[in-house]
Amino acid sequence: MMTDEKSHRLMLEWRADWNKFVRDVLKARLDKEQQEIITSVQFNKMTAVASGTARGKDFVAACASMCFMYLTPRFDKSGNLVKNTKIAMTAPTGRQVSNIMTPEVRRLFRNAKFLPGRLVYDDIRTDFEEWFLTGFKASDDYTEAWSGFHAVNTMFVVTEASGISEKTFNAIEGNLQGNSRMLIVFNPNVTSGYAARAMKAERFHKFRLNSLNAENVVTKENRIPGQVDYDWVKDKVETWCSPILGSDFSEGDGDFKFEKKLYRPNDLFRVKVLGMFPKVSEDVLIPYEWIELANERWQKLQDENYVPHYSTPLRVGVDVAGMGRDNSIWCHRYDNYVPQIDAHQSAGKADHMHVAGVTANLLRSDTHKCYAFIDTIGEGAGVYSRLKELGYDNAISCKYSEGTKGLHDKTGEYSFANMRAYLYWCVREWLDPKNKTGAALPPCDKLTEEATDTHWEFQSDGSIIIEKKDAIKKRIKRSPDFFDALANTFYPNSYNNSDVLNDLLSDAL
Repeated sequence: MMTDEKSHRLMLEWRADWNKFVRDVLKARLDKEQQEIITSVQFNKMTAVASGTARGKDFVAACASMCFMYLTPRFDKSGNLVKNTKIAMTAPTGRQVSNIMTPEVRRLFRNAKFLPGRLVYDDIRTDFEEWFLTGFKASDDYTEAWSGFHAVNTMFVVTEASGISEKTFNAIEGNLQGNSRMLIVFNPNVTSGYAARAMKAERFHKFRLNSLNAENVVTKENRIPGQVDYDWVKDKVETWCSPILGSDFSEGDGDFKFEKKLYRPNDLFRVKVLGMFPKVSEDVLIPYEWIELANERWQKLQDENYVPHYSTPLRVGVDVAGMGRDNSIWCHRYDNYVPQIDAHQSAGKADHMHVAGVTANLLRSDTHKCYAFIDTIGEGAGVYSRLKELGYDNAISCKYSEGTKGLHDKTGEYSFANMRAYLYWCVREWLDPKNKTGAALPPCDKLTEEATDTHWEFQSDGSIIIEKKDAIKKRIKRSPDFFDALANTFYPNSYNNSDVLNDLLSDAL
């Protein structure tokens, strides 16, 4: 690779300090925390990185991969490769490999301009068959791909590691021999699994990329393109955190100081900003990781261009905005698939006729039989009445204050204080991975915040009740409209529309 004296000296310097190679050759700018990760990969076999949003975890992983690619192989005086190097980059989906991981590598390769090798799809290939970098999807059906991945120098880079199975990690670990490295990077959205355990294991050198410490945030200037910025973090502090007193401060709870004030984060902030695992208590209605799994299933269906069968009814939950509220919400659900959640900006004024018009268009769809479940306590009553006047019998009144006689949970064990508790619990059971419903939800920060910040408890008679809406509003600073719209889609319409239920059943047969 290097022949003249200067080149040889530079190579020795780069091998001694991988961060120098990142600066000199890759032309990449890393902040202090990212540089520490590069140093860890240089000297340690196993490194785990939990990261907040847009904190550069995939970029630093690409930098580490390029360092290993070009600083570990060895050649004899004749230019023959005597110590080969192989690098595998993987992720739960092919999209993540091709659209997230390898583009970072390709950009670094092009920036360097003079590095040996050539870009071939998701790979860097050289004139030596045993010296390459490759990217491919992790799959439990393809674990044999790891079994033959042997070289003097081997590196395995795993992004979104919380979505990789134990089976795949076991196959990777079988190759961690000789001069080998494993770098796993992920958003800490689940509290179980290999990645979560790695952040507690002594054999891993562990790092947390906290968005509060990002250079763009600290300086309030966008010095590093693509990195999380100050305005985004400031907005999330205001919407996802609660101010606390100094006497209540607990670093173990993720409490932090921002602009001379103390705050306590909710689970969304812990994961997306602090790079911490969610702190789920037993009375939380929906654990954060359930939402993430549903989001992943939704994305998979999008990638497959999934279209619901024409015989599957469309159930639309409608939550109507009134004075002082910003959005009316329509949540579309086909069985276990929610393709979209629409919001209408009402600018703080009641806009009932617009909401009725949008809902009417859905109800007269000729593609799928459609039913709209409208919260008729308060603002929704006017919309429901107008739709009935127009002859839409498939508009259904959904009152949270209704009784739930005869309604139980999936096991038949629990009863409910009111219809609101029943519908919220239906969403919980639908999202619970152990029920294997295949629930698929589009990513929506507001829905996620509402779902993971709602609590439940048992009443003295043993029935389940959801905390009052005012308590939720106090924490998240708005009404849980998105979650209400989703919950409405589970309304048991036989309660006051038995004819509609019969139509729905007959259409499905």
